[in-house]
Amino acid sequence: MNKIGNHTAISEVSTLLVLRHSKNSIGIVQGIENNGNLIDVPPNRTNIHSVMRIDSSEYSFTDFYSDFYHQLKDPSEYSFFKVREFEAHDTAINLQEYINCLSDVERQDLKSVEVSIEAVNAIRNKKTNEKETSFLKKGFSNGSLTINSSSQYRYQIEDVPWDTMAELGLNRETLEEIGALDTLLKGYKTPMLIPILFNDGEEVSQIDARLQLRIDDDGELIVKVHRVLKKVDFRKKFKSHKFTKEDRVNLLNSGNMGRVVDLTDTVTGEIISSLISLDRLTNELISLRMEFVRIPDVLCGVKLDLEKKKVLRDGKALFIENMVSKKGKLFSATVQFNADRQWVEFMFENKFRSSGFSRVNHSEREVPSHFRGVKLRQWQMDQLKAGETAYIKGLESRKGKTYQGYIQFDKTTGRIVFSFKDPKNK
Repeated sequence: MNKIGNHTAISEVSTLLVLRHSKNSIGIVQGIENNGNLIDVPPNRTNIHSVMRIDSSEYSFTDFYSDFYHQLKDPSEYSFFKVREFEAHDTAINLQEYINCLSDVERQDLKSVEVSIEAVNAIRNKKTNEKETSFLKKGFSNGSLTINSSSQYRYQIEDVPWDTMAELGLNRETLEEIGALDTLLKGYKTPMLIPILFNDGEEVSQIDARLQLRIDDDGELIVKVHRVLKKVDFRKKFKSHKFTKEDRVNLLNSGNMGRVVDLTDTVTGEIISSLISLDRLTNELISLRMEFVRIPDVLCGVKLDLEKKKVLRDGKALFIENMVSKKGKLFSATVQFNADRQWVEFMFENKFRSSGFSRVNHSEREVPSHFRGVKLRQWQMDQLKAGETAYIKGLESRKGKTYQGYIQFDKTTGRIVFSFKDPKNK
């Protein structure tokens, strides 16, 4: 048997033995039913050819086991042991005889040889970190970039491609002022739409977009631009997935599709079980593979049992009562996992503000705090909220010249509209 965590690589094909705690019985794993129940067989020669066969290499096994473990209805009911396939029969019989003689205290010793999901996740995180730190060897050999699971930030300020930011009309001061730099350094998309300069090859114009720092296939840190789409074209397949009417309604209403589907990687052809959500600011479809779906054990003071966690992991909405807010007040709400945010979110009424959808309550749209890099004063925002025109100055053109004009807030699109002349004066 092998320890995961003190793992020894084996070239042979492996399989899993399972200890069912309720029955104190050892079996050989065959698979998992659709309802999450484990399928295993007793150790005898007639069953040996129907057992699960697993690639023993470290990262292949950890990827497999993570998916396998999270499909189980009640994983705490089992302990798993990785063994070589040809040794499974004899090892299972010997292990059964061994545990029959163990006291409750001695049974704890089995934990040192069972497959630990915590250790598996640690190995998989190490793999992810090793992949990302290869970025250091390609142009960042000075070691300035910090990619560490214990660090709050994935990137450091000096590693940001500021030349690219300048081409977009942005700099460090602007990003700090609008509260976007901190989010970028953590590896997330900016929480708001940012006006940037866009060159389509013929002319330079200004568009709104969300930005994100990403490592490309060449190991270079780049700025990914998420442009605002007018609407989602559900007639087109998304990574080979064809949207049903229910899928479309769920995405437009809640921003989450609400079920797990198999998507096809457009480059490798790999089939990936994923959740799909909608970026409500850009109308972009976002998918997240199931191995990255993490459901908390406790949410706002309420402990989530295995059944509730499975509902959320399957992408479905779940109503939870008697949660505790940061102010210590009890509240109840529907929650659902969001693939774009990669976390569980609260589904409060009138929360969704995705541009271009008639189902959205436009009166709930928020007035942006900045326009073309200029921070709006409170009186300007108040006028925009009231549907009035506000005068603004100090705007700067691409050539560095300052200009001024009038702005209004379009509640339909959620954007500020600029005019050199006062719209009230025809």
